[in-house]
Amino acid sequence: MIVLMKILQVVLALSVLILIHELGHFLFAKLFKIRVEKFYLFFDAGFALFRFKPKNSDTEYGIGWLPLGGYCKIAGMVDESMDTEALKQPPQPWEFRSKPAWQRLLVMAGGVLFNFIFAIILYIGIMAGWGETYISNQDNSIYVNDLAYDMGFRTGDKILKFDDYTPERFDMLQADMARRTAQKATVLRDGDTVDIYIDQNMIGDILNTPGMFDIAVPFVVDTVPASSLNHASGLKRGDRIIAIDGTGVRYLQESREILKAHSGSSVTASVARGKDTLAINLQVDTSGLLGIYTQLPGIQRKNYSVLEAIPAGINLTFNTIGGYIQDIRLIFTPRTEAYKSVGSFIMMGQIFPASWDWYRFINILALLSIMLGVMNLLPIPALDGGHIVFTIYEMVTGRKPSDKFLEGAQIVGMILLFGLMLLAFGNDIGRLMR
Repeated sequence: MIVLMKILQVVLALSVLILIHELGHFLFAKLFKIRVEKFYLFFDAGFALFRFKPKNSDTEYGIGWLPLGGYCKIAGMVDESMDTEALKQPPQPWEFRSKPAWQRLLVMAGGVLFNFIFAIILYIGIMAGWGETYISNQDNSIYVNDLAYDMGFRTGDKILKFDDYTPERFDMLQADMARRTAQKATVLRDGDTVDIYIDQNMIGDILNTPGMFDIAVPFVVDTVPASSLNHASGLKRGDRIIAIDGTGVRYLQESREILKAHSGSSVTASVARGKDTLAINLQVDTSGLLGIYTQLPGIQRKNYSVLEAIPAGINLTFNTIGGYIQDIRLIFTPRTEAYKSVGSFIMMGQIFPASWDWYRFINILALLSIMLGVMNLLPIPALDGGHIVFTIYEMVTGRKPSDKFLEGAQIVGMILLFGLMLLAFGNDIGRLMR
């Protein structure tokens, strides 16, 4: 059931994003009176699941069987269909190739533009409907995994800076360090400032090792629910568990292995309450849990009115675009091994929740819309970015690339995209096998 839910979310998200992207091309083409021969969700590649052509319309609409994208076939344009028969005929006034360069540029940029506008609309809706909630980095410490420890970080450190950048969001620490290819991290450790110099050869490990910095959660009691085995134990809100059976615990994470070893039995907890230290007997359930909720420090929440949500949504969109551009730069820097993090639909499915959650779905949809837009801006023939580069070249030099050159470039671009697709599926299969 979980797999089915994830598949449904992936298919729905892809369908929406493809339609939005192709609609951008379609509407600009119609604006400039360019004939659009086909408008398809997914590729038909021989046959379509559904197709129709309205009366007195030049456009055939349909749904293909291959869910690897979609396309808007524009008359007089060299595209992924490689249908060049029409190009052998004299140019017609309704064809793409007959229009001024600035109009062709807008037609090609329309898909990316619509993706970014769609992301802005989604983020504005999120800000207005749910506000913005994040864990502040300012008041929290890190709980490290093996990679972070090997790099010199220690549990309990507070990260102050990466080079000259002061990170604000705790959940973005690992991404900030990788994206900025930080040379140095400055941390606060036991009251002293410590500099940790980052080996640039480890950037690839940083990108491919999730969970370097968990939040170090102080074992401070928030509530003990009525359903808990320890509801009548005497624990109170604000109590801090500092030891279990004589073993010190600074953070919640340090208690897990101790409690797991006592599953289904009891332990004696040393509890700091004000200036006193109490010994309280606690029951451990069969899952190795005490059944209490702890306080999570440093949560920031901002609420926005509809008017306030507009600039906030725009700002978040452009910040996300900037971050993803940095990710792309790392992918094309071989020494970082960031290419190992490239994924396909399999990886996409993993980021969707196991049950329906509108907030998370819309957030992921906005992010994927930005990713699709940025990817299409890459100056690779067969992508919008390749066509945009050729058109800008024409506008600057006054020389239009020949149809023969564009056909060759399209083939090269398709080969590159096929190679990228193989890399993505290969990475996903490798991750599943591991």
